[in-house]
Amino acid sequence: MPTVYLSIIIPTLNEGAVLLPLLQSLQILRQAGQEIILSDGGSIDQTCALAQPLVDQIVHGPAGRAQQMNRGARQATGCWLWFVHADTRLTQQTVQTFGNYLQQTQVGWGYCDLRFADQRQIFRVIAYLMRQRTRLSQIATGDQGIFVRHDLFVQIGGYATIPLMEDIALSRQLKRHCRPDCAPVQLTTSARRWQQRGVWRTILLMWWLRVAYFIGIPPTRLATWYRPCPSPASDSHTADC
Repeated sequence: MPTVYLSIIIPTLNEGAVLLPLLQSLQILRQAGQEIILSDGGSIDQTCALAQPLVDQIVHGPAGRAQQMNRGARQATGCWLWFVHADTRLTQQTVQTFGNYLQQTQVGWGYCDLRFADQRQIFRVIAYLMRQRTRLSQIATGDQGIFVRHDLFVQIGGYATIPLMEDIALSRQLKRHCRPDCAPVQLTTSARRWQQRGVWRTILLMWWLRVAYFIGIPPTRLATWYRPCPSPASDSHTADC
């Protein structure tokens, strides 16, 4: 297997307040010869300056998560692509376990289980339901750390350049080729979306957007109903939703 078996691609837009813990946790893979690519969408904070010594490449271009991840993938040299959101938190054990798993697995793509940094009961329930939904539907979301073999990603044309639901579209494409696998690790992500907007309101909105997408409402229209959370303040420990 080539030295670079894994390219980690992180899309960012004004994530300077939350990015460093993720990059620091990934250095163990970088020191082992794997690469980290930051795909920035025009940050005006310290995102790129803070990331510079901790990544192998910073790719610049217009904002848009799908476009940013595709740009990062075009620069990647690894056999595997791992798309990780900036608000993801990883332990050293998680990083090592995931790296070992990728060197052994024969699957074509997959995702990771998810937990929230906020461990109140309601968020434990939401995380559990998300895990069960993914297992039943074989559809993963972006904050679950989707990973895919580089050649398969190229074969399906990468992420659809749509303003919303790009992770759903990618999963639908990939599962036509093979079933996903759940990596034996758990990622921690922010519950900020739910905390800011209200738990039940957010659950209903996300389910409505998902149903609307599956019945054919264009993502461009869905994007007008989905208001992204503002970038976190400089002292925040959460990330963009």
